[in-house]
Amino acid sequence: MVLSEEEQDTLAATPAHRGGLYALYGSYLAGNLVERVWNFAWPAAVAMLHPSLLPVAVVGFFTKLAMFIGGPLLGEFMDHFPRIRAYYGLNLVQISSQLVSAAMIIYALTNGTAQYTTATSVLVQPWFMVLVVAGDMERLSGVALGVTMERDWVVRLAGANRPVALAKANAMLNRIDQFSEIAGATIFGILLSKYDTATCLKFASGLMMCTLPVVAILGQLVNRLSSGVLDDINKPAPSVSEKLVAGTQPGRRVINPGNIVKKGFKTIKHGWMEYKEQPVLPASVASVFLYFNIALAPGSIMTAFLMHHGISPSIVGGFSGLCAFMGVAATFISATLVKKLGILKAGAAGLVFQASVLTMALGVLCCTRTAQQAPLYLFLSLIVLSRLGHMSYDLVGTQILQTGIPLSKANLIGTTEISIASLAEFIMLGVAIIANDVAHFGFLAMLSTSCVVGAAWMFCHWLSNPTDQQKKLFSFDGSSHHSTQ
Repeated sequence: MVLSEEEQDTLAATPAHRGGLYALYGSYLAGNLVERVWNFAWPAAVAMLHPSLLPVAVVGFFTKLAMFIGGPLLGEFMDHFPRIRAYYGLNLVQISSQLVSAAMIIYALTNGTAQYTTATSVLVQPWFMVLVVAGDMERLSGVALGVTMERDWVVRLAGANRPVALAKANAMLNRIDQFSEIAGATIFGILLSKYDTATCLKFASGLMMCTLPVVAILGQLVNRLSSGVLDDINKPAPSVSEKLVAGTQPGRRVINPGNIVKKGFKTIKHGWMEYKEQPVLPASVASVFLYFNIALAPGSIMTAFLMHHGISPSIVGGFSGLCAFMGVAATFISATLVKKLGILKAGAAGLVFQASVLTMALGVLCCTRTAQQAPLYLFLSLIVLSRLGHMSYDLVGTQILQTGIPLSKANLIGTTEISIASLAEFIMLGVAIIANDVAHFGFLAMLSTSCVVGAAWMFCHWLSNPTDQQKKLFSFDGSSHHSTQ
């Protein structure tokens, strides 16, 4: 049966499983809200222990190391577990890790911070070591959940052959993510300005425990409202099992660690090779370069820096919320830029804008004395403004990668990019560990700005010297041709 053009448009805009999609939004909101609260809470709390960037930098350092090593393996092993069971397990691991981390920080705060005379005295504490391990588990499970819901579930529920419905679903997930960041940082920042840190962490822990049954129920609801469409996803394939299992008996599977390690290294090598050969490599590398910016962006290092400078926690939370609000604004601005300039020039505009504003922010920071707070607020305002360019490129860059990367390799290359981005943050956090004094923040800011400027230069150079393959993928009159590979 041939559908009319109007019927085809209607079908393209109608989700395959509308009810399941709404349940997914609810689950995504609940999980993301807790995750954003925790991402703001832990660096603010750890910063209270000692006037140094070192403890916060060390936790982030090992988290990024875990992501760099586990990133390429994450998607590979997730493909061999039933999705619903994996969803339950990952939520349990993530929230349990958050609760353990909160307990460790509360223990440190209630036992007095006077004993931590030096930053290194914090690092050798048993509770801090547990905090590092729990932080690694929390991030790995959080990233796995994000990949599952944003790249797999939403496609099944909206419909891979219904582009308008899928685009709307992706936009909704993006808005939920930004809203969660605004709400999480603002709520915890206000609480932190009114109550002591340990009390605020107890509130966050209560929120985590209440969220676990909610996301479990919503996950089951997603599957039921979608007629069990997720049940048949990612059941273990026999060929994969044979690689992971050495000698099986009826009813028993014996796992060979040696085979798992070999397969792991093979997966990592394959991911890096595919990443290197992608036709839009400069655009992806520019995105990775932006991850070197750990100082002039909302995050653990910036939060610790502001707390040490006596900025009110409510203002710090408001700063993070405004940065997230710029992400929402970018969803509208980037669409206009693509329409007027074309996808590649729109990406260049976002990068150049971010690099220019961060250069001004660096100038303000270098001219600001420690006791002055008014210039510091100008500095923060410029950081907020720079997020407009950052998020614009983030959205446009995603479309560039979707256009230039074959669908058969999208997940592998995307996961490998996450791993390389974690390596970038890992390197910068290593530098932060060495230059851990708050007085050295200006040096970290200079490195961050240089990397953003480098990303802008790299992308503009690629744009001004197009290859034959680039010309096939993108036209220079403002429109793009979608890859059919």
